[in-house]
Amino acid sequence: MRHYITTFFRTVIVGLSVPALFMTAFISCTYGEPRSSTDMPVDDSGYLLGPEDVLLISVWKDEQLTREVVVRPDGMISFPLVGDVAAEGRTVEELRIDLAKRLIKYIPAVNVTVAVTKVLSYKVYVLGRVAKPGEYLVGHYTDVLQALSLAGGLTPFAAENDIKIVRRIRGQQQTFPFRYGDVRKGIDLEQNILLQRGDTVMVP
Repeated sequence: MRHYITTFFRTVIVGLSVPALFMTAFISCTYGEPRSSTDMPVDDSGYLLGPEDVLLISVWKDEQLTREVVVRPDGMISFPLVGDVAAEGRTVEELRIDLAKRLIKYIPAVNVTVAVTKVLSYKVYVLGRVAKPGEYLVGHYTDVLQALSLAGGLTPFAAENDIKIVRRIRGQQQTFPFRYGDVRKGIDLEQNILLQRGDTVMVP
């Protein structure tokens, strides 16, 4: 019986074309429940940490010093032995080096790893005459057009060439103009800037 089953599957595979084999492999690899972008591993080499981001910090060969921590609203994290450490605005590598310098006082030849497990700080806001105004949590860098798309696009009465991006830097508020009508025509595409966390897109 086993011989007949093996022969059957060999016949089926030989009879499939190359595209069909590729599609079969693709389906088998991608089958399963989709995951939120905020739960997926991120390329954190250049990512700057922010409040609410979830980090996995581990010290080699010390299970008691392996734990998930959340960046607090004040930009700090708490970790055993070293207390509060600044995380906001730093890369994962910068935070790892700082933790290692603090921990080496207690653990000689300490080996620390830090990884971002959830990106929860990168939020942008789209307000005004869009279909779905509000706060948007995104797990990747987003430009103005993408943010407007997340918000369902402009309403018929929106002033498409009077859009502004409001950004707060060190307590100071800055604004950047965005002429949607021009960008849609391929004019002045440099207006379509990447948004930073906390940016607000205002559509009058």
